[in-house]
Amino acid sequence: MTKTSLICGSLATDTIMQFPGRFGESLLADQLHKVNVSFLVPTMRTEFGGCSGNIAYSLKMLGGDPRIVGVMGQDSAAYLERLQKLGISTANILIKADSYNAQCFVTADADNNQINAFHPGAMSFAHENPIANAGPAKVAIISPDGDQGMLKHAADLAELGIPFMFDPGQQLPRFDGAQLIDFINKATYVSANDYEMEMLMERTGLTLPEIASRLDALIVTRGEKGSEIYTDGKRIDIPVVAAKEVLDPTGCGDAYRAGLLFGITNDLGWETSGRLASLLGAIKIATQGAQNHVFTPESIADQFEAAFGYRY
Repeated sequence: MTKTSLICGSLATDTIMQFPGRFGESLLADQLHKVNVSFLVPTMRTEFGGCSGNIAYSLKMLGGDPRIVGVMGQDSAAYLERLQKLGISTANILIKADSYNAQCFVTADADNNQINAFHPGAMSFAHENPIANAGPAKVAIISPDGDQGMLKHAADLAELGIPFMFDPGQQLPRFDGAQLIDFINKATYVSANDYEMEMLMERTGLTLPEIASRLDALIVTRGEKGSEIYTDGKRIDIPVVAAKEVLDPTGCGDAYRAGLLFGITNDLGWETSGRLASLLGAIKIATQGAQNHVFTPESIADQFEAAFGYRY
């Protein structure tokens, strides 16, 4: 059986800026209706990013077989060349010559809070990229992408009978309650951070146990508090792995998802999959940029054993 993972989501260029202060010191709670602030950012860098690119990057290093289903624009040459050098297939990346790549402008403060501005660009045409063309897969993930594309990919994956993880991320506010319930009903797994989980419950009117009951697994990440996996009527607590350094949270969630997908495609079980995902998040946060951390399958297995006392 194939171990391919279809990675649906954005491919973007990240411009990352660091604000040495704290956002809260510049924002007045009683004046948020007329915000006009400027943050001095002494450092800036440009990185390859986007959810599908980030997930595929870590999954490939683990030894997985990611196949990206995404859309890029006229400025895609450097990113495509990078993916090809990494051995990640670009066959199912649609190029829209009259658009630019999606672009994310990230400003982080001293507490690693982030303010983002995102230009969707070519990502808006995700619905024009048929997922059936990517061939068979053991699992897929619908990560943040053009909203029409996310809806179409969910419908197509359900029709194709390919299990998928719904990971709405920053795109969650784009969908109403009925659409989110439909995603949950079609999905096999749902992954969200604690803030997104609260919004998902508010918009759908469903409780956390009610959402979990419709899925094989519901994964909720809680930052430095670790994560939880709800499956088969029980909760599995996943401990956080201490990072060597805390340099940049950008892409940590995507590294975490890569660990989950590797676990699913290799039948590792949820406790081991969650722990592997936690380890990848800790490795990523110690490196600037979403795709600059480096490891091998062997080094990850060693670090996993050191952290948890057994090899996966």
